[in-house]
Amino acid sequence: MPNKWISWVKVLVHAVCLIPLLDLYRTYKSGSLVLLADPVNYVTHQTGFWALWLLVASLAVTPVRRLHPKLANLVRFRRLLGLYAFFYATLHLATYVFLFSGYDVTTVWAGLKQRHVGIIVEEWKQIWPTVLDDLKKRWFIQVGLGAYAILLALAITSPAFVMRAMGGKAWRRLHWLVYIAGWAAVAHWWLLVKKGVTEPGPVTAVFFALLLARVAWWAKEKVKKSRKSTAPAKAYAP
Repeated sequence: MPNKWISWVKVLVHAVCLIPLLDLYRTYKSGSLVLLADPVNYVTHQTGFWALWLLVASLAVTPVRRLHPKLANLVRFRRLLGLYAFFYATLHLATYVFLFSGYDVTTVWAGLKQRHVGIIVEEWKQIWPTVLDDLKKRWFIQVGLGAYAILLALAITSPAFVMRAMGGKAWRRLHWLVYIAGWAAVAHWWLLVKKGVTEPGPVTAVFFALLLARVAWWAKEKVKKSRKSTAPAKAYAP
């Protein structure tokens, strides 16, 4: 891909990544959302669905760019896709905290209008026992929260100046955890759905295909380095 196209392609990637959010907003504004059997579940599903697929898309960048030298600059889209995955994961978590758990957003908003900032904490104290009980009882919440914690760490350390401060080696080690986050996100979905539901199947297959591709590339490079190190030195005629 020519470098002059990068800016335009980035605009396109931003537009595509924002489509799910705009679609949710359209559904809300049109009144269609409240007509659904379970509006909160719909929002939870949509935000989680796109968080996982965007995470997988970010993981796909490295294998794809290795297919041809002209695709090398695709790496410049990896962080962008990863941050959008984190954005939708944050919306997914916020849906649980502020809608599913019973956090009274209307009351909090009314309190803030009256400059009663403490209402935020007061309302949180009301729902915290329920959240904690859910966290203790439900495996899928524990696994999902673990995935989010990793994505949060990766998002915080994604800027270039943080990478320089950490050092490239430490930064790369931390960002290898993205595969753990991907595995946990996939497991989170499988633990959540009922027995016999195969909706998480496609994204699971793509994730593990990408993981195998990464392992295969690592093994190939290791063999190549091993052959170079054991190759006999060439003899040069005087």
